[in-house]
Amino acid sequence: MKKSLIPLALGLGASAALIPRQQCCFQLTASGNASGTVGQLSDGQNRIGGGLRVATYCINNGAIIDSNGRGCILTGPTTQFQCDAGASAQSGFSINAGGGLQYNHVAQFYACPVNDNGEYNLYTTPVSGQTKCVGITLNTGGRCVSAGGQASASSPGVSNGPVGSTSSPTPGFTKSSALVTASEQSSVPAQASSGSSPAPGPTLTEGSVLVVGPTPSEESASLPATALSKSSVAAPSPTTSQGSASAPIPTAPQGSASASPSSPPSGSVGKCPADLKGNYQYPHLIIPINSSQPSTAPGTSYFGQVSSTICSIFNFDIPQSYSGQKCSLVFLFPQQLQLETSSYTISGSGGVEFSKLGSSVSQQTSWSNCPAKESNYGTLDIQPGNSYTIWSGSCPAGQTVAYKMCGTGSLNLRYFQDYNPSPIGLYMR
Repeated sequence: MKKSLIPLALGLGASAALIPRQQCCFQLTASGNASGTVGQLSDGQNRIGGGLRVATYCINNGAIIDSNGRGCILTGPTTQFQCDAGASAQSGFSINAGGGLQYNHVAQFYACPVNDNGEYNLYTTPVSGQTKCVGITLNTGGRCVSAGGQASASSPGVSNGPVGSTSSPTPGFTKSSALVTASEQSSVPAQASSGSSPAPGPTLTEGSVLVVGPTPSEESASLPATALSKSSVAAPSPTTSQGSASAPIPTAPQGSASASPSSPPSGSVGKCPADLKGNYQYPHLIIPINSSQPSTAPGTSYFGQVSSTICSIFNFDIPQSYSGQKCSLVFLFPQQLQLETSSYTISGSGGVEFSKLGSSVSQQTSWSNCPAKESNYGTLDIQPGNSYTIWSGSCPAGQTVAYKMCGTGSLNLRYFQDYNPSPIGLYMR
């Protein structure tokens, strides 16, 4: 889940004794063209169907957390309603006089199927390209209606659950993203509560291209001198708790960086993690530019795409508060069968060239006015089922930075950028 660079705040204990009095807690039932109680997957996706246990939520001043202390948000760009560990709970929610959950005073939600077995994810807008999304409403059964999301005397207790964390909101960000945790080669702010803080791994110079992926059975594998240390990972596996992930280097050779004079040293390859645990940042703008239409500004897209004529540019916004910290740019490319809410097409042969641009881009960017490259990170022969660390170094704090992906040879790749299981695309960790 699949996150703006935001420091973690103090953890919230998931017991009724720790819930502030101004919070009101409730459960949700969906009505309409898809109906049933709302449960949660282990990663915090809110879902109708599938025999899931009914989930419990608490609302305070228009922001919702779940019983695990995870902030509930609307993910970009699809507006999926889910609750993420480390996320700042998004404001704008309320409960109307009839017990209906609202976002920005609108009670209409949408349920979009994830399979043909009556299971639906929840959204505030229909998902582009999905034709089976249906309108629904979500009701608390009369809970929390007295103050539109403020405290209510009938607040139920929250069932015991693991400790979660929330963070103070950052303007312009709806999803918590952040640096890698201490066990992932970054210095975490002092208030972070998860995990221990092992010593950081070796410093990587700009331009180093590495490919990593956690495989628990290979924790004892030795690392080449240029590889990430055990305290550095592209993304932890689903079974690894935040703050304790290791980064063994598997032995599979495919997917290493292509050996050309302009390419950085090759790395190692591992299985793509099922989801992104911990904190990370997703792109806030994706622009596909086309050399065959050099003057056309295509505007923003939900898709990353590369071919012999198409490059995609990604804007990332890095808060000033992370000055002096370490960041990594990672590209995750799972197997098709690992995806739940995304998909991709890939054909031809060739590689993907990654670079940093000299300035950020906008929806008016086209091939002809695209900023020049500032740094070239080389070309990767990407293979499904792998994760790649493109760059690691000092975070460009307080800046909006742009990275470009271009295809080489006859490669044609198009994917839906998505951090739901399994995450796919370009992220800053």
